[in-house]
Amino acid sequence: MQTKKTKILGFAGSLRRGSYNRKALDIAARLVPQNAEMEIFDLEGIPAFNQDLEQNPPPKVKEFKAKIRAADAILIVTPEYNYSIPGVLKNAIDAASRPYGDNPFDGKPVAVMGASIGMAGTARAQYHLRQAFVFLNMFPINHPEVMISYAQEKFDDDGNLKDEETKELIKDLLRGLVEWTERLNK
Repeated sequence: MQTKKTKILGFAGSLRRGSYNRKALDIAARLVPQNAEMEIFDLEGIPAFNQDLEQNPPPKVKEFKAKIRAADAILIVTPEYNYSIPGVLKNAIDAASRPYGDNPFDGKPVAVMGASIGMAGTARAQYHLRQAFVFLNMFPINHPEVMISYAQEKFDDDGNLKDEETKELIKDLLRGLVEWTERLNK
């Protein structure tokens, strides 16, 4: 008997092609459990949120909303800029969650992780993002926390993750997200 795979939508809050967070997202897509699959969505091209357009959003926002709705769970990989989440990520979340009452994030299980060249490994950005989950009515997995510090030492030039401990944390996070999703959908 074949069971339905948990569909995870993953996206990174960085547009930079060489971003450690985009690399971490690519790694996560390769580490999903066998009972799950991940689609990656690129936030590139989502225009600045304009409330005048929320009733008829631009095509890229419509596509993003449809992908969110089709997913069983969400994985967000965020950099940390100025002790918070990047504007690109905040903008994408704002655009997708509007207009009020048309929020595809509502009730979705979510996991968050991030990579940074600093010691804190995106801790502050992740905690700010969790505040947004409250209003969005998302259900975050709380452990493990995947905060990849000193990312420049953990990835090679080809974008491969060299650090086995971090790989295991990502696997644990994804397993936990799938289990959490299954539990919430019972």
